[in-house]
Amino acid sequence: MIDKKTALVTGASSGMGKAIAKRLLVDGYRVYVAARQVEKMEDLVRLGATPLRMDISREGEIKAAVETILAEVGTIDVLVNNAGFGLYGPVEEIGIDEARYQFEVNVFGLARLTQLLLPAMRGKGAGTIVNITSMGGKIYTLLGAWYHATKHALEGWSDCLRLELAPFGIRVVIVEPGLIETGFGDVVADGLIKRSGKGPYAEVTQAVAKSTREAYGHGRGTDPDVIADIVSKAVKAKKPRTRYVAGKYAKPMIMIRNWFGDRIFDRVIMSQMR
Repeated sequence: MIDKKTALVTGASSGMGKAIAKRLLVDGYRVYVAARQVEKMEDLVRLGATPLRMDISREGEIKAAVETILAEVGTIDVLVNNAGFGLYGPVEEIGIDEARYQFEVNVFGLARLTQLLLPAMRGKGAGTIVNITSMGGKIYTLLGAWYHATKHALEGWSDCLRLELAPFGIRVVIVEPGLIETGFGDVVADGLIKRSGKGPYAEVTQAVAKSTREAYGHGRGTDPDVIADIVSKAVKAKKPRTRYVAGKYAKPMIMIRNWFGDRIFDRVIMSQMR
């Protein structure tokens, strides 16, 4: 009997992470799922996943999760770095500690997790790392400076990592989702209003919050299963693409940014605020 391959999916308590974990279970993987709120992964446990309580911003919890996996199965075949969140607001009004935490979750936490799992992958001479970035790693939106900074950073980090790990048989894949049907919109909008609903940036804050709420929810976005299908395809491919772009608005927005330049893209973004 061929032993199952092992996958770890972070941020698996909701949205894309949960959908990816379910798909990998269907594909026959032994799946570890990690999130801060283990109770929100009970449905995945019933499907056969192994839950790990892990706050991606805490070194101790990252180490404990890695030690558990390596003690139980000895290696890892697929790492899906999905955990993350969006911090939106005027640069002037977001505290530097908040900005650091945005980087801690979206960049440094996943980087530390990856570092700790790499020796096992190198020892096996194989593995796939899937980094879920965003179309936001290639474009920008109003009041999203810190969020976009983390996603742009993750894009560059992933490209360098791909070159470093290729000689060891480890693949690095980037997935750039567009507007996905998750709770992202409400979280962003609520945070905006709470932080900057009054004051010098009140008008633009209200406009961005309104447009964000209108863009997400009620079936307006792409189902997370679309991203799960992309991840499944990538990890099974003999030679996966370096990047996969999927989800509402992702391809057209990246194309406009690439082909028409900053000024045209600025107008496209600002037109959504009217």
